[in-house]
Formats: sequence, C-alpha cells, structure tokens
Amino acid sequence: MSARRTGPLAGIRVVELPNIGPVQHAGMILSDLGAEVLRLDRADHVRAGTGMQGPVGAHSVLDRGRRSVGVDLKHPDGAGVVLRLCERADVLVEGFRPGVAERLGVGPDACRARNRRLVYARMTGWGQDGPLAHEVGHDINYISLAGVLAHIGPAGGPPVPPINLVGDFGGGSMLLVVGVLAALVERSLSGEGQVVDAAMVDGSALLMSVFHAVDQLGAWGPRGTNLLDGGAHWYGVYETADGAHVSVAAFEPRFYAEFLRVLGLDDLDPAQQMDRDQWPALKERVAAIFRTRTRDEWIEVMRGHEVCFAPVLTMAEARAHPHNVARGTFVEVDGVHQPGPAPRFSRTPGAVQRPPVPTGSDTDAALQEWGFEPAEIDALVASGALARAR
Repeated sequence: MSARRTGPLAGIRVVELPNIGPVQHAGMILSDLGAEVLRLDRADHVRAGTGMQGPVGAHSVLDRGRRSVGVDLKHPDGAGVVLRLCERADVLVEGFRPGVAERLGVGPDACRARNRRLVYARMTGWGQDGPLAHEVGHDINYISLAGVLAHIGPAGGPPVPPINLVGDFGGGSMLLVVGVLAALVERSLSGEGQVVDAAMVDGSALLMSVFHAVDQLGAWGPRGTNLLDGGAHWYGVYETADGAHVSVAAFEPRFYAEFLRVLGLDDLDPAQQMDRDQWPALKERVAAIFRTRTRDEWIEVMRGHEVCFAPVLTMAEARAHPHNVARGTFVEVDGVHQPGPAPRFSRTPGAVQRPPVPTGSDTDAALQEWGFEPAEIDALVASGALARAR
C-alpha cells in the first residue's frame, strides 16, 4: 500500500494525463497538497526509459510526489484502463488539444459516465472552443493574444517574454488547480462532478484584470512608462557598482519620502511623486546614485529603512538567502534543492510526498491498489496496453 499522505487534499484521488508541462505542474501542486496523484505516462516513454523532457530522475521536479503507470492510449485496451481508474478517482486532469481525449475514448462524457462525481479538468492554450481552439501554440503566443506581453519590457524596446511563468504556470496550471479545488467544493454540496475548461489565454487575461481597468480609464501609457512597469523612478530595477541589481518599490507616500531621504535627494518634493513629466530625468539621476555602491553595500544602507527594497537574486542566491532558509521556502529532496509546497496550512500541512520516479515504476503496485488484479495487469502488459519500467 502507498504511504499515508499529508495535506488538505489527503483522501482525494487524481488521475493525471501529463502531455504538457503545465499539467505536470498542476499534478505536482495537487500532490504537494496531499492528493494521491496517479500519473499515466506514455507507454513508449516507459519502454524507452524517458519522460516528456527526457529521463525522469531527482532533478525532474515537476514529476515529484506521485506514482507512474505506463499506458498506451492508442492501444484498443488503453482507454479501458483509464475508464476503470475513473471509477475510483475524484479528479482527472488532461492537457490534450480539443477533441483528442474524445478520439482516444477518454473524454469527459466517457469518463463521467463511469463516475458522475468525477471532476474532469482540462487545460489548453486557447480553450475548448473559439476560432483558435485547434491551433498550435506555446506560452508566448497565449500571453501575446491575452494582451499581456505587449506591456512587459522597457520603454523604447521590444516586449520581453517573462519566461513561461504567466501563460504556462500562472495562467495555466495555477488556474487549473483553482478550478479543480472550486469544483471539489461545489461537489461537496451537489454530489456531482463537472468539467473544468482552463485556458491559458483566459488565465493570462485574468491576471491582467487591474491593468485593463486602468487602461480603460486612460491612465495606462506605452510600455515602460507606467507606475508598475519600470516607468517610475521609485518603482523599478537598478544596476549597482558590481554589475548586480536591486529593486525598489517606494509606492506609498511615506515610503517615497524615506526613499528620497536615504538617497540624499533632499531637493525633491515628495508631493511631486506622481508628476510623470519628471520621471525620465529622475530615473537617470537615481540610476547614477545606485551605481555608486555594490549590491551588498546597498543592502546595508537600506537595512532598517521603510523603502520597499530587495536585492535581485538569482535562483541559486534565492535558495541560500537567510529569509528563505528560515521559512523553508526551498526544500531538498534526494539532493536536489527545489521550491517547497505552498501555501502553508496550520493543521494539515502539505509535503513533498516522494521524489520523482522513472516512468512506469508503479504500474503493478498502483493499479492493484486501484482495483486491478495481478493477472489483468500481466495480460495488459503482454498486449502492449500497459508498460512497466525497464
């Protein structure tokens, strides 16, 4: 039997069909929160000893916390395995293009016919319907169409992709997890599951809610000239004498007044903080001041002052920062440092339930726990519908 899991979702069973990274990320989060997540990996990957991005090992952080079963969904008996699992599952998450799950025989109608309480959560870039639903795409395309990318980057330069945080993970996997949790809460009242359509273009647009409001008021200008995009001299990133960077966010009037005092800008009137005509020249002046000291020297200068300041850290530096160490923001699993489960819970804390395992490692043990007889598993492996780790 699998070890007892901890977290607020302990007792919830999830079937994961991870054909895209954001679905893997959602499965990781659900597992961290205590759900028993059974990852169904492609049989050809299992036979080759790989995962979606290569061999699965300790550094495959997105694969942590769950067991792996190898299934060939194109095999005549592959869909039957998934449908059997749905009978005992609370949630199924998938990331196929619209219509693919249906063609494979594991669409929401087929799965929920086996279990009306099942929450069937699907993630795509463009959504299940609309003119672009069947088009290919990646994170940068979704945030482009959602009106996000156009507003990220410096004034006078091209838009800067914020890696794949906004589309794939913020507007994608996090949105999917929110949908799953909301559907589970609703199911506790109605007794009925439902289909969750999480589209990265929708989630990315949702993250821009406040900016759409400001834009329609006529208060949002070109890229890199606004309050929160680096346009203001008191909200942005500055290079230091050693080529490192620091961030400041002296938004509130009292923080801005302290910002001016610490930088020695006594000739400036704090009441003129929102005079945008002054911002370009003041940015150059502030930048020159920050270039006079190293990043570590600025950390000492700012210590104890309410300026809203932080050094800009690399991933390696963030893992070692005393604040993150004290909170346990990062954890070590099998020698690999990685972000720990979040958010925190007072009574039912989440946890990394187990390290990543090679694809197909749990085909036998997991399926037996989900109601399959050993002889059935052997027959399905012999037929090619299932695959075991090499």
